[in-house]
Amino acid sequence: MSDVRTGTVTTRVPARLDRLPWSRWHWMIIIGLGTVWILDGLEVTIIGNLSAQLAKDGSGLEITQTQVAGTAAALYVAGACLGALFFGWLTDRFGRKKLFIITMIVYLVATAATALSFSAWWFFLFRFLTGFGIGGEYAAINSAIDELIPSRHRGRIDIIINGSYWLGAAGGALLTVPLLNNFAVNVGWRIAFGLGVVLGLGILIVRRHVPESPRWLFIHGRDREAEELVDGIEEEVEREKGVRLEEPPQSMTIHQRRSIGFGQIAHTMVARYPKRTILGFSLFIGQAFLYNAITFGYAQILSTFFKIDTSTGYFFAVIAVGNFLGPLLLGRLFDTVGRVPMISGTYIGSGVLLLGTAWLFNQGVLTAVTLTACWCVVLFFASAGASAAYLTVSEIFPMETRAMAIAFFYAIGTFVGGIAGPLVFANLVESGRPGDTALAFSIGAILMIAAGLVEMFLGVKAEGKSLEDIAEPLSAAST
Repeated sequence: MSDVRTGTVTTRVPARLDRLPWSRWHWMIIIGLGTVWILDGLEVTIIGNLSAQLAKDGSGLEITQTQVAGTAAALYVAGACLGALFFGWLTDRFGRKKLFIITMIVYLVATAATALSFSAWWFFLFRFLTGFGIGGEYAAINSAIDELIPSRHRGRIDIIINGSYWLGAAGGALLTVPLLNNFAVNVGWRIAFGLGVVLGLGILIVRRHVPESPRWLFIHGRDREAEELVDGIEEEVEREKGVRLEEPPQSMTIHQRRSIGFGQIAHTMVARYPKRTILGFSLFIGQAFLYNAITFGYAQILSTFFKIDTSTGYFFAVIAVGNFLGPLLLGRLFDTVGRVPMISGTYIGSGVLLLGTAWLFNQGVLTAVTLTACWCVVLFFASAGASAAYLTVSEIFPMETRAMAIAFFYAIGTFVGGIAGPLVFANLVESGRPGDTALAFSIGAILMIAAGLVEMFLGVKAEGKSLEDIAEPLSAAST
């Protein structure tokens, strides 16, 4: 589609948003938008820890554990990739708010249908559609959060929000234990998916009060609405803080447009910012292999090598806590020490630690407890780095292509690491040979280290900078 332009406007909206003090309004944004990662963590962890239960006789599904950890996981990721691309394009065209409502509804319907599965094909179909909704969430939500959070807080907040995935993972892991032990084999897993629907409905209610991105509004010919929205936000913050906000001096002039074509999006990413495009690919492929390719099958590893099938949730909950503590404790350093040293350090550090874990596992010296401890340490660093991958691609491309850029890198990286990974690594684990599983660990580790090295050379120093200073909008008028 070709560009459709409207008029020209000079605005201070970005500067006004960036200079806001932290307030209850920002907490509302985090609760309404950021909590979706808890849902994704819940989804992935539930399916991973229920894989052995779903494969049992009487579960209501004729399905094997390898199909759950491999085929179903790959279909979920495939849906997420396609959903990110489809909804990412719609998010840049029709706005953030419409899409983060629609994608949540898609998730809710698909998850409810998953709980009602009566055959393998139905289960596979709605795992795909659940992923389709979640993938769309990544594009719409990351765009909105970065455009609404002040620049001095953006790194820490974005990383912690992305890391909150692991709160859902911990909750999902712990929930599966009583559901597997206290309910019939054909009931517990259905309740687990039903709980995801309940949580999603609560998020949807809060989300209705989250506004459209003022940055998106003024570029798309709705500058009056953007100004009125920011006026209301400032009045709310001034009442809470008891201060009078000064008008910032910075302004920018924009050639407004209704839409932007795929041709210009591709040109922006490939011709205008080729190094940033390579960086995005590297970060996403590295973290996707580490997480989607290996943690999807963690319950299968415990079942295959340590004969643990009904209490895997306890072990995974420990890993999930380590994953969340990484972004929580390291997040502020991405704004203070800087993006490049922190991203490269967390990627390379986690990769080296994972290689050590692979060697110990192959030597047969690890138990279920010590393997979990090793993973907890590895993922403390890997989680902060992986969260920063989403932060990076949402910062380093122009406003008009932000959601599509997030969707593009998420889809490509996750397709490579998240579809090929579960299919290949589930079979490696199924062989029962420690060397095959160690090989799976090593592949993820090497790709994480390689991505960290790319960050060292191509990383962007975005800490504390306005989004418009990091990547000038395509619609910006020449000065």
